[in-house]
Amino acid sequence: MISENTNSTKIKEQSSASGQYKGGLILALSFTHFLHDIYSSFLAPLLPLLIKKLSMSLSEAGFLSTVMQIPALLNPYIGKIADRVSVRLFIVLAPGLTGASMSLIGIAPNYAVLLVLLLVAGISVSLFHVPAPVMVSRVSGTKMGRGMSYFMTGGELARTLGPLAAVGAVSVFGLEGFYPVMIVGLAASGWLFLKFRDVSITIENPEDTSIRKTWREMRFILLPLAGILVARGFMHASMAAFLPTFIKEETGNLWLGGTALTLFEFSGVVGVMSAGSLSDHFGRRKVLLVSLLAAPFMLFLFVWLRSWLRFIALMFTGLSILSTTPVMLALVQEHAKGSPSAANGFFMMISFLARSAIVVVVGFLGDLVGLRNTYLISSFLGVLGIPLIFALPKDK
Repeated sequence: MISENTNSTKIKEQSSASGQYKGGLILALSFTHFLHDIYSSFLAPLLPLLIKKLSMSLSEAGFLSTVMQIPALLNPYIGKIADRVSVRLFIVLAPGLTGASMSLIGIAPNYAVLLVLLLVAGISVSLFHVPAPVMVSRVSGTKMGRGMSYFMTGGELARTLGPLAAVGAVSVFGLEGFYPVMIVGLAASGWLFLKFRDVSITIENPEDTSIRKTWREMRFILLPLAGILVARGFMHASMAAFLPTFIKEETGNLWLGGTALTLFEFSGVVGVMSAGSLSDHFGRRKVLLVSLLAAPFMLFLFVWLRSWLRFIALMFTGLSILSTTPVMLALVQEHAKGSPSAANGFFMMISFLARSAIVVVVGFLGDLVGLRNTYLISSFLGVLGIPLIFALPKDK
């Protein structure tokens, strides 16, 4: 009986993983990604209020973000569990769980409870982001790049609008009264359940693939991608973390610095939306090559130019730096075998480690040689990722 059920599940999976591009399901995942990541971006804008309420030191406040990101170290194992249990279940539960935990941070009575809420939110973030690209790949058919682009666009937009949503909710309801906004996340989980109730995504023979075997099978693509992530990471960290500070040093205008960051992020949304579809037509390696050729050059121009042309260079810098993620996600899923969620978990873990470490290094370089020279160094380091593209497998 168990064997018959297993076989029927596999047959159902094969029929659902057809070559047809299911645009409605892709847009549903992208919109849910948007809602989910709005909640996960609540901490930074509300941190000053939490510091005041709980009388936290800056060290305690900084540790909050670390606690929320710690579960990312377990991404391969979370992916493995998702492959064995249910990719769909993890994705459906995550928006409600993240929404509930992040909506309750305002009523946390003490620091310990706040840590627990953020740890739960961090786990929920991994529950969503690790298996979601697997679901996207299964409903994208032969247009996986386009599916990844639309999915990632939701996340990029959330990073821009999330802080505004958090501040707006607190302005209306107060820090301890905004918890009802969790209703949107809970509703999103219910909607996803109904939307995907007939889409069964299970992985064939997941028990045959261990975490170690998944790494051995995928290291031929994960190792070059890790090098590319590091090379790109210096440019990304310089812009995402220190762009307003750099503009303030150069012009003395803090408002202009904030505008520059918004322009950078918006250009990234355009890049994310287009890069995946372009990679479907022209190939993953070609699109990555163009992006990594353009990004260091445009970053150099951004630093070197002094006129309004600097902001044109800034737009192309954001367009090229941030556009690579959906292409890399598509590459991982194309070559993942018995455990695609675990393979994506490895990619996301590497991305997290690279991003976390490089921000510290860039900050150290900024203190040592100044942000202007740091930007120039980052543009040079970005070039080092180009040869690694040719170590990636050829496009299918």
